[in-house]
Amino acid sequence: MAADQLRSAVNMEHAMAGEVVVMKDILNVGPLQKGEGQKFSELRGAFWQSVTGNDKQPAEVDDIERLILTGNELAKSDAPVIWLWVAPWPADLCMYHWAVKFLGKYSGRLYVVNIAGLPFLDENGKLFFPKNVSEIAPRELVKARKLARVVTPAEIEVDGFEWGKLVDENGGIRTHEGGKRLVSRTEEHYDHQLSSFCSHQFQKASRVVGQALTKFNLPTGDVYLGWRLKKMAESGKLELQGDASKTLRDFEVRLPVEDTLGIP
Repeated sequence: MAADQLRSAVNMEHAMAGEVVVMKDILNVGPLQKGEGQKFSELRGAFWQSVTGNDKQPAEVDDIERLILTGNELAKSDAPVIWLWVAPWPADLCMYHWAVKFLGKYSGRLYVVNIAGLPFLDENGKLFFPKNVSEIAPRELVKARKLARVVTPAEIEVDGFEWGKLVDENGGIRTHEGGKRLVSRTEEHYDHQLSSFCSHQFQKASRVVGQALTKFNLPTGDVYLGWRLKKMAESGKLELQGDASKTLRDFEVRLPVEDTLGIP
């Protein structure tokens, strides 16, 4: 969605001419530490395959391949530069740290446009503070291009190290704690928010997930949260009925009945 807005802005302003490279993975959830002989794309693909549970449609996660191709373009000529558009959202920040680590040798040719804490005008001309580049109108993105600045050598060193730390910690979730800081958490980190919308009556998983996303603005996406509901059911924290191999509308969850009877 952010790429669509950026492409529209590129078409409006010749000074922004260039290719929009879409990085699709949501790196703030799932493992980062690959096994011996395993490719990063294989690691991430296997994770998303387990989350979606759709064996008929394999999860293809090829961001690393696109990052390699982008690096190849930089290696061919001294002319190309890269602009990293970053929002105050953990997925964006994970991608930023990863890209800086991977492309850090091209110091002076990496630029960042960080919209954190910056006001923009919405369609009605009112000021707002977006959490995602996709929320910003193309005409406002044209203005935002003036905010682009070179990623300094010091930032390349520090932010690249940050990515290495996240990989070493290999938490199930990474949360945004202000600035560019990310903190590794366990994969159960948002389970409490999910269970707070469960009762002793069966409810559609889509309803539970929708309420959690709306109230807590969880930065994971609905598919991941649906997977967590299934994991909670496997561990006995919830009861599940329906076909959990399909969509969130095809199964229901509730708190264990024994809780109402006072049975431990």
